[in-house]
Amino acid sequence: MPQSALQFAATSPQVEDQDTLQPSERTEHVLAEVHDAWGMIRVLEVADYRFLEFGDAIEQSCTFTADPSWLEYDYTRAMLVGALGHAEPESALFLGLGAGTLTQACLKFLPLEDVECIELRPDVPRLAIEYMGLEDDPRLYIRVGDALELLPSAETADLIFVDLYTDHGPAPAHLAWRFLEQCQQRLNPHGWLIINQWAGNDGKPLGAALLRGLYQRHYWELPVKEGNVIVMVPADIEQQLDLPGLRQRAEALAPQLGYSLQSLIDLIRPAT
Repeated sequence: MPQSALQFAATSPQVEDQDTLQPSERTEHVLAEVHDAWGMIRVLEVADYRFLEFGDAIEQSCTFTADPSWLEYDYTRAMLVGALGHAEPESALFLGLGAGTLTQACLKFLPLEDVECIELRPDVPRLAIEYMGLEDDPRLYIRVGDALELLPSAETADLIFVDLYTDHGPAPAHLAWRFLEQCQQRLNPHGWLIINQWAGNDGKPLGAALLRGLYQRHYWELPVKEGNVIVMVPADIEQQLDLPGLRQRAEALAPQLGYSLQSLIDLIRPAT
């Protein structure tokens, strides 16, 4: 979830002058609106994009309708960068689905064979399938429920993505010591835990002191322009981030993605 709403990347595909459009010039169409125990979920369409919103215009996800695997936001691209820390991931666990764009991208561009997703709100997967282009992939299994409760029963994975947000911001799990500890423990050897965290005014990830203590300062950060910091945590203290290998994998993937990840890789820093 980006910290600011309705942002469009200048690199958006096949959309001319997209970065010159002002919000007042965009015609919004409400495609769906549902209310559940946690509040409202709305799907909006604006030109070639669809947005999944929680609450009062709190934007969770953006989908380019012509290609649902296109990652519009830098924070989702940065999470994909984190995934490239693993040379050959076969399994992934997503905690929080949203529109499913990152899940789709990982299924399309990574050699994954088994993908599990845990999503709290039952309507989110349904809306993602009906309106956001999430495909029925035999490798993908979605469970509905609280990640705090279901994580212990999840399969271990090479990649674990934590992207749990409410209409008020990061869910409590983002700052729950035991939960974040369990996430790392569910990693396979050589695996990576990738956390989408908000940044504080100092540019550090929310809960930086907790993260430093829990992971013994042995992780990497990738700050992005939306106001997020992607935290990349290895499976154990001996594991290092192979930056040359990561760059090589990103360069090889660029023609398929339609954009380069190198500028984001340049921003990776050790834990601060």
